[in-house]
Amino acid sequence: MFRSRMIAVGLIYLLTIAIGSGCMSAGSSRDPTASAAGTAVPREIQTAPPDDSGKLGRPIVLGFSQLGSESDWRRANTKSIQEAAAEAGMTLTLENAEQSQEKQIEAIRSFIKSKVDVIAFAPVIQSGWEPILKEAKQAGIPVILTDRAVDVQDSSLYVTFIGSDFYEEGVKAGKYLLDKMRDKPGPVRIVELAGTVGSSPSIDRGQGFRDTIASRPELTIVRSAPADFTFEKGKTVMADFLRKEKEPPQVLFAHNDDMALGAIEAIEEAGLKPGKDIVIISVDGTRKAFEMMAKGKINSVVECNPLLGPMIMQAAKEIMQGRTLPKRIAPPESVFTEEMAAKEVDNRKY
Repeated sequence: MFRSRMIAVGLIYLLTIAIGSGCMSAGSSRDPTASAAGTAVPREIQTAPPDDSGKLGRPIVLGFSQLGSESDWRRANTKSIQEAAAEAGMTLTLENAEQSQEKQIEAIRSFIKSKVDVIAFAPVIQSGWEPILKEAKQAGIPVILTDRAVDVQDSSLYVTFIGSDFYEEGVKAGKYLLDKMRDKPGPVRIVELAGTVGSSPSIDRGQGFRDTIASRPELTIVRSAPADFTFEKGKTVMADFLRKEKEPPQVLFAHNDDMALGAIEAIEEAGLKPGKDIVIISVDGTRKAFEMMAKGKINSVVECNPLLGPMIMQAAKEIMQGRTLPKRIAPPESVFTEEMAAKEVDNRKY
């Protein structure tokens, strides 16, 4: 019975992806929570009552804590959530934590106090969430995790986690490198731009990559440092790598596109050719990265789908209707290479 329900729910999500915003639908590189001058826009979006608001007889109220606006991926993710909430007829209250776990906890506590129907959030880091999640549970408010996982002993503190398999993304990056270097004798020196310290994508992508290339000991990570998923830090840390290495590394693995794009500037300023002198592998799949792939400056991008809004809204509806959800829901994703970039770049909407 439980397995049948899980399969049925899975089919509902596949239909949601197919008819909603979808894997490759609208996104934006602009920060939808701020104007060009940086002035915040209203966080609460009032929408028309949905047709299927369940037993409430009014729009579902969703409190969402976004971890920041540090990258094109994150901004596309926020826009997807805002657009999907409006289309679903929900009332969305969105708080931007600006990379602060403390601000996220404050936001979640404010959602509890205002008695929203459902709480969703993209955690800055993995640890430290159990106390606030217990508060939400005691208040009877269901919680959806999105994009990043949390490390808690009691998994009943949240209903479901909607987001990518970061470990598998690291595996895909490692497999591409194994294929790319299959005829190249060692040693092959690799540098790594990791994400935010303690964040699940940084931990899991790094581990998946290492586990995959371990079959070839001559592929060695000689330097690894966090660059916080930002363009600026990606450029700064890569420039530091190049200064400290006697010879340039042959490979760069960047945990996201923004860091890879920053690194490209540092590589070019050092008089080297990105994509030629240094093989570059990144994760996300933003339009800017595809443009660089088309120019031969990035060799491969592992897709991490930011357009999670429709899945989050569907999950909130299912929860409010008393249905059981899978504990883990992942969006469809792929791997792209420089040979594919020119054909695919126009399909990128974020």
